[in-house]
Amino acid sequence: MKAIVQDTYGPTDALELRDIDPPRIAEDDAKAANDVIVRVHASGVERGVWHVMTGLPYPVRLAGYGLRAPKTPTPGRELAGVVEAVGSAVTRFKVGDEVFGLGQGAFAELARANENLLAPKPPSLTFVQAAAVGISAMTALQALRDHGRVAAGQHVLVIGAAGGVGTFAVQLAKAFGAEVTGVCSGTKVDLVRELGADHVVDYSREDVTAGDQRYDLVLDTGGNTPLSRLRRVLTPKGTLVIVGGETGGRWLGGSDRQVRALIVSPFVSQKLGSFICRENHEDLLVLSELVEAGKVTPLIDRTFALSETAKAIDYLTEGHARGKVVVTV
Repeated sequence: MKAIVQDTYGPTDALELRDIDPPRIAEDDAKAANDVIVRVHASGVERGVWHVMTGLPYPVRLAGYGLRAPKTPTPGRELAGVVEAVGSAVTRFKVGDEVFGLGQGAFAELARANENLLAPKPPSLTFVQAAAVGISAMTALQALRDHGRVAAGQHVLVIGAAGGVGTFAVQLAKAFGAEVTGVCSGTKVDLVRELGADHVVDYSREDVTAGDQRYDLVLDTGGNTPLSRLRRVLTPKGTLVIVGGETGGRWLGGSDRQVRALIVSPFVSQKLGSFICRENHEDLLVLSELVEAGKVTPLIDRTFALSETAKAIDYLTEGHARGKVVVTV
């Protein structure tokens, strides 16, 4: 099968399109009993792809991705496609089912996934749209619902509202009944407004942290606003959830704000923090229901062919994307 492969950590130059052996489920492998082989139709590009590709910041390597070289040579997690084969213990899916969710080595014609990280593809979505949901939408959902405790009538500020996580966060916050203000660049203001934001701030013209408006929940999905400025726009009992921010540092990579937020939080009336997305089947089902109800629609900026995966990652990391970037297979 054709797949994107990298032998060493590095920039997109390290990626190559090659013919490799397809993933298989060995009948005598108990660990693979719940695995599914998916014929990939599309794969989403999210920021985590860059981190795993480059091995940066360095703690990524210590997290089990490989110290000197990637343990999984084919990158990509978000996917949508058709079930090709199932393990002996799989109960949720059968061959021929259309699915979406998270797998391993998704930038390929075939990918392996655990059945607990897949869900039936919403009928109203194309494979390209479904591939965009996985990590990005799940992160937005957990940030708002589980960590932000968003409630109807609250004022929510989404920084990075036009990005992969941000576009889902705006829609989800509205679905929860919040009044939403989105922050983005001037060229994306109309887009964020179309997503349902009640107010949109162009960060090149206005510093949202300098105004008088206070928010019950601030979700920072991609900025580098200092923690003190973010706290300033929170209500006295407000909540800050940081799920983004890249500085390029090799050791912390922007996570220093998250660490400081966790340290400061116990000593102030506001709740400050961050989290790592808890990947699970149940939230994929929740997102699917919201999609079918018309409350959430994946926003696709551009698609790239499998052979153009390097270009897709560069496009995302250069900050051009409005919503999601997807690789088609």
